[in-house]
Amino acid sequence: MKLADCDILILPGLGNVADGHWQLRWAERMGTAAIVEQADWDEPDLDDWVATIDQACRLTARPVVLVAHSLAVIAVAQAGTRLPDNVHGAFLVAPPDIELSSAAPEAMHAFRPIQRDPLPFPSMLVTSNNDPLCTVDRAVEFATCWGSDFHQAGDAGHINLDSGHGPWPEGLLMFTRLMQRL
Repeated sequence: MKLADCDILILPGLGNVADGHWQLRWAERMGTAAIVEQADWDEPDLDDWVATIDQACRLTARPVVLVAHSLAVIAVAQAGTRLPDNVHGAFLVAPPDIELSSAAPEAMHAFRPIQRDPLPFPSMLVTSNNDPLCTVDRAVEFATCWGSDFHQAGDAGHINLDSGHGPWPEGLLMFTRLMQRL
């Protein structure tokens, strides 16, 4: 699938995206991309986040590809089977282990338990060897449950600005591989 043939919905995690974050950069560079705005970025409500993602998908008649980071990955997993048929794929980056990680902020706990049902569309899960919010083993478990292709991004922290990921060209290459699959 070509970028021009679909809408890319970018789903930031807890706290939204800061200037320079790779998701914001991608939204600015991809002509068919838009950031989905949540009502409350700092005290998220699972039902609200899922409803907002669902509504954003339904507001477009074109195929949709989701690009989720951190807590938004968990929201996509929770929304999974409820999302409309125009969702053709998801690029899932740095899922937080909100069940077992003591580093996961308390605001994320409202998204427990993590949904384990397979996603009804192709997906790729990208994780880091040293993400403070999720071990590689847990990320593999999530990818297996969701039916996602799995990719390790090396020692990349939480794949955000704090870990040095502004433009993240390697991520764009991984995203391109997912798009070729769709």
